[in-house]
Amino acid sequence: MRGRPAALVAIGGACGALARYVVADSYPTRGGSFPWTTLWINLAGACALGIVLELAVRYRPKDSWERFLVGVGLIGAFTTFSTLSTETVLLARAGRAALACAYLSASILGGLAATMLGLFVAGWRPATIPPDEGES
Repeated sequence: MRGRPAALVAIGGACGALARYVVADSYPTRGGSFPWTTLWINLAGACALGIVLELAVRYRPKDSWERFLVGVGLIGAFTTFSTLSTETVLLARAGRAALACAYLSASILGGLAATMLGLFVAGWRPATIPPDEGES
């Protein structure tokens, strides 16, 4: 089983990186403007990862191929923290600090919301925590 996960991550990663390249090339961001393409890529990836992981946790074993191929490989390579970081720094260096903060905030908060959306789409519901013994 040792080589199989690495191969699945590599295959998924190649596909995810290619998909990100095609999307970014099709919708380029001009320097100094809001990086909408990267934001949408990362939000879509966060939502997709929420769906994949919720379904994998619920229905598949911990070492399932879906986690490696789709979760780690495909979605991991499709989304990009390095581009988010670089674009934020470039906006700040270009004197667009407010836009850089807005982009970073939208990415982080939007990513959390997109992940929660993905979890809910996949059927996740907050667990009801039973009261401690002696509580009612």
